[in-house]
Amino acid sequence: MLAGNQLEGARREARFSASTIDDEQVRLLALPVVAQDQTLVVIVGTSLESRSDALSQLVGQLLLGGPIALLLASLGGYVLAAAALRPVEKMGERAATISAARPGRRLPVPPAADEISRLGGRLNDMLARLEAALERERTLVSNASHELRTPLALLKTEIELALDEPDSAPVLAAALRSVGEETDRLAQLADDLLLLASVDSGNLPLRRTSLPITELLDTIATRFRRRATDAGRTIEVAAPAELHVLVDRRRIEQALANLVENALRHGAGTVRLEAVDGAGALTVEVADQGEGFPPQFLASAFERFSRADGSRAGAGLGLAIVAAIAHAHGGTATAANAPAGGARVTLTIPTAGSGAEAAAALSARPHSRSAETA
Repeated sequence: MLAGNQLEGARREARFSASTIDDEQVRLLALPVVAQDQTLVVIVGTSLESRSDALSQLVGQLLLGGPIALLLASLGGYVLAAAALRPVEKMGERAATISAARPGRRLPVPPAADEISRLGGRLNDMLARLEAALERERTLVSNASHELRTPLALLKTEIELALDEPDSAPVLAAALRSVGEETDRLAQLADDLLLLASVDSGNLPLRRTSLPITELLDTIATRFRRRATDAGRTIEVAAPAELHVLVDRRRIEQALANLVENALRHGAGTVRLEAVDGAGALTVEVADQGEGFPPQFLASAFERFSRADGSRAGAGLGLAIVAAIAHAHGGTATAANAPAGGARVTLTIPTAGSGAEAAAALSARPHSRSAETA
């Protein structure tokens, strides 16, 4: 018997080889051994015929079954892909039928909670937003057309009356005054629509300057004081003298003028302009002592062409412009009915302390929504 180290050495010297004996492939193992002080080589072998037969059968099965398995896998993949994409095909067919002339149509969403279902839901949400935007555009065009038709009709009437009596100086003077008023109305409407168009395009330019809030409010009060006096009403201003605000003066005056105009036209009693300095924000409030706003009007108060009484006494753009100017300054526009009666519209805008730069950020505070017709 070989010792352990002799056996290990013999294994390291063992050699495997393949050969052919009598036309039969065999695998041989040559192992050197030491016996009776002699080194001998022991050779053993085994036939490879069974292995060759097994390999041949495997090759035949692969050649025959491989294409069949590949074909079945391809057909299965096609069927699965077609089933998975069938909802996409239906969505595509429905999308081809959706147009502005047939609103309300939506893409069919498969019941399975998968990626295609979520995509269909998001596309339907997008269609809803587009329809809402289109409806707003149609409403804007319709209302703008109506507002333009009224002053144009009045202009035509005045011109015809003046032509009927060309030698009457009083008639001509009255016609010219009326034409001037209607021209101002058309110009104001055009300016309002242009401002809203700039807001919609995100391109409302602001030229900010730091100025005392009292100067701003006094300017508005002076502009409307004669009209208020003629109507037997007064305009009051209350604001800290040292308080400054960084705003576009022209735009803020436009917003405040719209609010005072509304208060004089639709309100009653004293019109009060009050400014209060808050935490990083300035609150400017325009209030009157009239009947206030109808409760049902509050939800749509700042929408374009929205009127509290449904009348055509104004274009209904004043409060929409007020809100747009406030938002352009990083602020908010809100309104409410005062507890003691009367309408109260509020602008909240960034502040600046005593001539310094305005605060860069605005902390928006919630208020109840309301508004006055424009």
